[in-house]
Amino acid sequence: MNTVFALSALVAVAATVLVITRRNAVHALLYLVVSLLAVAVIMFLLGAAFVAALEVIIYAGAIMVLFVFVIMLIGHESIAMNPRAWIGPSVLSGVLLIELAWVLARGQLGGAPATEVGPKQVGIALFGPYLLGAEMAAFLLLAGLVGAFHLGRRRN
Repeated sequence: MNTVFALSALVAVAATVLVITRRNAVHALLYLVVSLLAVAVIMFLLGAAFVAALEVIIYAGAIMVLFVFVIMLIGHESIAMNPRAWIGPSVLSGVLLIELAWVLARGQLGGAPATEVGPKQVGIALFGPYLLGAEMAAFLLLAGLVGAFHLGRRRN
């Protein structure tokens, strides 16, 4: 289990370094998706399946779509995707997929046994003790939206 965790952490670090070093924004986004998926695998290995699912749905899904639209707004929609640009993210994602399949086949997960948490408990937690964190996340998303609008608007 420690080996799988270490390999997932290595994939996350490598993908994050590649996000920072890519000159092409679309290529950096591909590596950012891989980095977020690696963090989701780590969360799953630690027994936090709900957090892993949220990581995939919210960050690797919705936020990445928002980033693609921002890139299109600022005029990079004409970037032609080179097929070689898919090799690195595909290899790293393949490593994560093999790790996840191996862990699921063995049936060994770390952390405490999972209990079902309903939407009501999540809502109570988000708007109870974690209200400040939820509001700060909403403020950051709003600031990103305002920034994307100002970067993307055309000046006549």
